[in-house]
Formats: sequence, C-alpha cells, structure tokens
Amino acid sequence: MSDYRSIITEVDGGVGILTLNRAQRHNAFDEELIAEITAGLRELAADSRVRVVVLSSTGRSFCAGADLNWMKRAAGYTPEENLLDASRLAELLMTLNELPKPTIARVQGAAYGGGVGLIAACDLAVGTYDAIFALSEVKLGIVPAVISPYVLAAIGERHSRRYMLTAERFSAAEAYRIGLLHELVPGDEELDEAIGEIVEALLANGPNAQAECKALIRVVAGQPIDAETIAETTQRITRVRASDEGREGLAAFLEKRPPNWLAD
Repeated sequence: MSDYRSIITEVDGGVGILTLNRAQRHNAFDEELIAEITAGLRELAADSRVRVVVLSSTGRSFCAGADLNWMKRAAGYTPEENLLDASRLAELLMTLNELPKPTIARVQGAAYGGGVGLIAACDLAVGTYDAIFALSEVKLGIVPAVISPYVLAAIGERHSRRYMLTAERFSAAEAYRIGLLHELVPGDEELDEAIGEIVEALLANGPNAQAECKALIRVVAGQPIDAETIAETTQRITRVRASDEGREGLAAFLEKRPPNWLAD
C-alpha cells in the first residue's frame, strides 16, 4: 500500500481498512487528510484483494469536522480558492459514496460536520453508545452544503431540518433512531465484533452483484415508479442475470454448492 501521513491503509482477509490517523487533531479535515482519504479509497477500490472497505479512525474521535488551522487559512481564500477547496471535499464524498465495494463506517467518539458526511456516504455504519454527533456548521455562519446530499439521503429531510438548523449535538441512540447508524454497541471490542459479522455477511455475496446494487440504488432512489424507472430496472436485471457471476450464482444455488467467489 502507498505511504500516507494522515491515514493508514491495510488489507486483511478481503477487507480493506482505511484509518484516519490524526488523533491529536481529532481526525479533523484539512487539505492533506481530504486528499489522502480520496487517494486511499481509490487505491482500495482498485485492489482485487479487497471485497469490503471499513472506514475507521484512531484516538477518541471519529472525525471532528474541519481542522481549526484549515479554517483559518480558508478565511483568507479567494472565491476561486474556496470553490476548489469545496470541490476537493465533494470529490472525496462522491468517491466514497460511489465506491463499487461495500463500505462500513466504524464510529467512536465525536463525529461533527464533515465527519457526519463521511458516515452518511458509507453503505453501513456501526457506532458505540458514547458516540456523539453534530451538524454544527451554522454555528460558524456557514452551511453543510457539500455533505448535504448524503446526510439527507441517510436521515431524511425532516431530521436534517432540525439538526442542520439547531447545530445541537445528538447521541448515538438518536443517530440510530433517525437512520445515521445501523447498529449500536457498548464499546470498541463489540464494535469490531459487530463489524466482523457484517463483513462475513458481505463476503458471502457476489462482488459484482454488490457493485451493481450500489449503482441501482443511486439510480432508483427518489425516482417515481413510472415507465422509465421500470424499464431501467428490467434492463439492469436482464444484463446482470446474463453475466458470468449471475450465471454462476444461479448454477451454484441449483447445484447446492458454494459459488466460486467464496473460493477467492
């Protein structure tokens, strides 16, 4: 794997792990961290050994949003520099959201602002009871614009109105209730156990089918059930059913044997 300063990447048993490694700064975003997460995700996406990607962090916080020193620098940016800066974060979130492999957020401690965006852009998220969340941008006189498509997709418009407007902190239990987290666990040990169970379930399934599912969800979500959507979905199942993996999966089921992707 490549050498990074602000993240750690590793591959273990089909799982690619990308760990934010700025514990002394509560894994807060700056230009370097954003660039390295983007590069690390692309590296794991291209690695044939990787079937699932886990996004984790060192220290007491998952990701505390924007780094103070970064915000100080940004205060003096020109409009063109501000646009480029925002575009880099947008590129990171789009890369994570559209990664062809299943992604899991491993959440402990604080997740504020862009940290909530990272979680929302993952396919699944598991957090500890003591995790704490906030969409705190309006306290600084700004808005959570770049993360908003992913946050709204995760928790819906109604909950987004409350937490984007109040900037109040909310608990892991509330994050679970509104859909930001899929599962809650007491501590780090249970966090790893829960993620291990999810990984086991993910690895049992066709990798190409999972990539197709992610693309399908992006296309169908929010669309009316009309002739165009129906045509899109029927074309997709027709294509996937005729693929090598689709044929193998059906054959394995009928022959009562494991599919060939389990031998990888």
